[in-house]
Amino acid sequence: MGKIISFANQKGGVGKTTSAVNIAASLGILGYKTLLVDLDPQGNATSGVGIAKKGLKYTIKDILAGEISAKEAILETAYEKLWLIPSNITLAGAEFDLFQEEEDPQNVMKNAFADVKNEYDYIIIDCPPSLGMLTVNSLTASDGVVIPMQCEFYALEGLSQLMITISKIKTHYNNTLNVTGILITMYTNRLLLTQQVKSELKKHYAGKLFENPISRGVKLSEAPGFGKPVYYHDKHSKGANEYLSVAHELATRI
Repeated sequence: MGKIISFANQKGGVGKTTSAVNIAASLGILGYKTLLVDLDPQGNATSGVGIAKKGLKYTIKDILAGEISAKEAILETAYEKLWLIPSNITLAGAEFDLFQEEEDPQNVMKNAFADVKNEYDYIIIDCPPSLGMLTVNSLTASDGVVIPMQCEFYALEGLSQLMITISKIKTHYNNTLNVTGILITMYTNRLLLTQQVKSELKKHYAGKLFENPISRGVKLSEAPGFGKPVYYHDKHSKGANEYLSVAHELATRI
């Protein structure tokens, strides 16, 4: 049975989309049939796998609006065992539309993905940087959550808020939802602050931390500009190896 995993953090600029794109691509490289779902109106996951945001026939917005099935919006990417449901700025109005649903607005995505879930080993959802209805829908549909975060103290505060939200969704909408893992991104080992925050994370979330953090790297920063996951930009880079390692660990967790 396929697993749906949300990549969520209400704080922007933490490497969420970078992690969703590269872990989805890495799962494909490891042999898992993977669907990447871009749920962010910015559409960065879409462009990150080489799909132009302009001129798209269908996007995730059309699925959430009930105008098409999930299958109709799926695009094949140039990368091994990796498919995409794209997004663009038209998704920005979907948050309000979901609030207008008369019955179970939190279940729109779960219902829409019911007929494709078992066609993939993994469905990776890149959530927007907020805790609004789009993210609530994603978490309600998911089997697990990956939380990418930087080693800074504001990130710790945000993590506490996100954990409360996840707990509420588990209680009210999705009793099988669990935190699959917390992924440290933009890691710089030599900084004292990094060590302090990592120590706090280990103290409170030891069992949830992925073994390998994701380091800052030139190749990792360059890859989105070429519309490529980092492995396909430079498979010998540190970022490519780190994301492959995290994808392998993810597959053992869920």
